[in-house]
Amino acid sequence: MRAKGSALRGMTVLAVGLIAFEPALAADVIRIASPYQTTTLDPMRSAAAGNIETYGQLYSRLLRRNSETGALEPGLAEKWDISEDGKTYTFHLRDAQFSDGSPITADDVAFSLDRIRSDKKSAYPAPLGSVESLTAADPKTVVVKLKSAFAPFLGNAEIWNMGIVSKADVEKRGEDEAFSTVPVTSGPYEVKQWKPNERLILEPNPHYWREGYPKSDATVELIEIASPETRIAMLKAGEIDAVRAVPWAQIDELKTVETIDMRMEPSTTIYMTLLNHKREPFSNLRARQAAGMAIDNKAMAKAITRGYAEPANTTLPGSVDFHDKDYPGIPHDPAKAKELLAESGMAGHEVKILATADAPSQQTALLIQAQWQAIGLKPVIVNVDGGAWWDATGKGDYDAAANWWYNETPDPDLAVRWAVCGSCGSNSYNTFYANPKVDELVEQGTKEADEAKRAEIYKEIQRITTEEVAQIPLYYAPNAVAYSKRLQGLKLTPSLQWTLEETSIGQ
Repeated sequence: MRAKGSALRGMTVLAVGLIAFEPALAADVIRIASPYQTTTLDPMRSAAAGNIETYGQLYSRLLRRNSETGALEPGLAEKWDISEDGKTYTFHLRDAQFSDGSPITADDVAFSLDRIRSDKKSAYPAPLGSVESLTAADPKTVVVKLKSAFAPFLGNAEIWNMGIVSKADVEKRGEDEAFSTVPVTSGPYEVKQWKPNERLILEPNPHYWREGYPKSDATVELIEIASPETRIAMLKAGEIDAVRAVPWAQIDELKTVETIDMRMEPSTTIYMTLLNHKREPFSNLRARQAAGMAIDNKAMAKAITRGYAEPANTTLPGSVDFHDKDYPGIPHDPAKAKELLAESGMAGHEVKILATADAPSQQTALLIQAQWQAIGLKPVIVNVDGGAWWDATGKGDYDAAANWWYNETPDPDLAVRWAVCGSCGSNSYNTFYANPKVDELVEQGTKEADEAKRAEIYKEIQRITTEEVAQIPLYYAPNAVAYSKRLQGLKLTPSLQWTLEETSIGQ
């Protein structure tokens, strides 16, 4: 989430060109089909959904998250110490090697994290915003000093862009070449071949630090297929093993297919409608409140997701820590919405709703258009491609746009910094919502060690930002993923990481 420039965090359209159908699956190949592209192998350079899937296979982090319990566990750091004042973290590295057999050292860790924190090309530096300095005390010890105590730091050190790269290789080949074809990796896989706009082919990293992993010696293919119909047809035909982003309308049918395991997996995803606070009509609080009250998000969740998603009640994902499940949310009250719109002076105002070409985006835009029309706005749907969507929202050249985002960790700090913080570099996810009181609470939330007090801080953030309609919350959706039953151990985690290293192929 966060200040991502050209990043594609919640992108709902993607891959170009369809690919030809595959021959029947070989026993030693695992194929995953996704609508999301791999566009770079540099874990610092992009926050696009397809790249997030890829980075976890190629690069290990200081910590890892247990795929069953979600608990933080030792990764490249086998242990760590935290100073009494909470401002110094000392990580002790295990003996580990890169895919070229060279040792992973504290210099590599400091180099990798410094790139994320301070390089101008870094897509997402916010998780390390609290860091004052990173130093290699010796080859096996990394010392991280923070500007102040920061409760979510360990969780932040585990997210998708925190992968450790080879300092020697990047400095030898140069940043672009080092990640252009076959990078030196620290994770469970290395690159066998990359065909941009088609597929990324991976093979097990023989030097991976987790002994006995990956469990299978199978080659992995991450295949980009834009058409959901093609993805599903290939899965049914036994030509691929897993499909991400199964259309809601096809879930019930896939549940009846004997060879397919259709799952609703936990997520931290929220679907919402961005409102541009920089210009009328939504620079006006009453107009935003009117727009929010016009929306029946319970009916929308049922219509769009066939009832698989829950209506959203606050501006934060429903599964993050300290989500206020008891908050009543924005009431659906069209009569009150008409009153507020009249009071705002914005009745009859044109509203440009950006929408991409995929079916859920079009359906969402049409439902919003109808409900806003009913209270006296003049909504117009503007169809754009994904790149134009991000360009327009980033510049504030729009009025409204529905999309989704997810939180990388259970902790809500990154969520509030991405979605509702005006001074955190994200422009409150391109809404340009800015409330100094909220920004102050965001900082308080990270410094407060007491869990009960933190909960109250985040409840207050949710109350203020929902009342002020920073965005219009729509629904909390699970990850709809379909799998071939020949695989064991594969899933997509809430942080959008495939558990490929823990996957085996059945008979």
